[in-house]
Amino acid sequence: MKAVVVGGGVAGPATAMALQQVGIEAVVLEARDRAATQAGSYLTIAPNGLDALAAIGCLDLVRDLGFPSRRNIMLGATGRQLGSITLGTPLADGTPALTMKRPHLTGALMGEAARRGIEVRYAAKVTSVRTGGERAVAVLEDGRAIEGDLLVGASGVHSSVRSAVDPSAPAARYVGLTNFGGITRDTPLAQALPTGGWQFTFGRRAFVGLHRTPADDVVWFVNVPEPEISRSQRSATSPDQWRARLADLVAADAGPARALIESGELELAGDNTHDLGHVATWHRGRVVLVGDAAHAPSPSSGQGVSLALEDAVVLAGCLATARGVPAAFESFVTARRQRVEKVVAVGARSSSSKLPGRIGRVPQEAVMRVVFRLLVTDRAQDWVTGYRVSQTPEGRAVSAGAREAGPVRA
Repeated sequence: MKAVVVGGGVAGPATAMALQQVGIEAVVLEARDRAATQAGSYLTIAPNGLDALAAIGCLDLVRDLGFPSRRNIMLGATGRQLGSITLGTPLADGTPALTMKRPHLTGALMGEAARRGIEVRYAAKVTSVRTGGERAVAVLEDGRAIEGDLLVGASGVHSSVRSAVDPSAPAARYVGLTNFGGITRDTPLAQALPTGGWQFTFGRRAFVGLHRTPADDVVWFVNVPEPEISRSQRSATSPDQWRARLADLVAADAGPARALIESGELELAGDNTHDLGHVATWHRGRVVLVGDAAHAPSPSSGQGVSLALEDAVVLAGCLATARGVPAAFESFVTARRQRVEKVVAVGARSSSSKLPGRIGRVPQEAVMRVVFRLLVTDRAQDWVTGYRVSQTPEGRAVSAGAREAGPVRA
């Protein structure tokens, strides 16, 4: 059996490797050329995502790419602490959540897929998808057709495969925040920050995240509540102009954010953030959606990558144990929908908390302290980060590999 996987981000190569472990050959098609995939800022993989990486034999691969993130500390614009929450119970071997640069993660996964003998194609833009009988076809921009017994749309929140599955499927929803990310290297300002975690500030005009690295660099991002940034605005604004604007937005807030931005390097500019809630149809014929193509939580959730990795393991496990592809797709949706849509809803609420309310940010801080003390607690978040896909029947099937999972039926 052969699968065509559309998308070479995180979900694509992870799904291809999970499928390989249950005896399904895969080819991964990435629209961008290899150089274009090097852009991007930082992300954090929670323990539930790391567990999924372990299930496909990639945990050691990514462990060396990142640095530990054990706790989120939330501050108000005045510098007062609003709350603190862990990033989940570490894995059984002690591995905590890991923060790393997105292109390093995607590059490592694509490289590992190729090393395992999976065909990986860059500059392979898919222009259309069709399915009929027991086949699925991806048509490339150059007119070539790539056929398989099934096709996996792992092409992100703006996936064109989603429209092929259901022309009436919803588009991604802009959550009201633009995102900027950068790094300030070898800075004494790192000493003012906690080790091993994120420090978040709910500022008067923007939301800021700072993370000290083991090398005393500081990784930072800024979420700005504003209308979507257009392509023309993005191309007409220089990195220095963006940094000056960001520094001005955080100037009135306590903490080192302004100085870090002014002395740092901008790595991601004007990224409009989106989520994707209820998608009624995740599959049609021999085509199925995974990751952000089916359910995209806002970046505020910290779960986009981890949910995509869970999807990869569950889909492969369903294909290994169900009687036929259509039944496997149904099992996949049943196993995943409730969990991921709940995470999307939580992420939407988290994004809204970054938007200053009518009464202003500083008066809101008293309310937020109560929220973090009573509602946003370690125990309340355990259902998200404490989930272990390797302990589900589907996950065990993938971890065991094709030897124990049994033959895959078309």
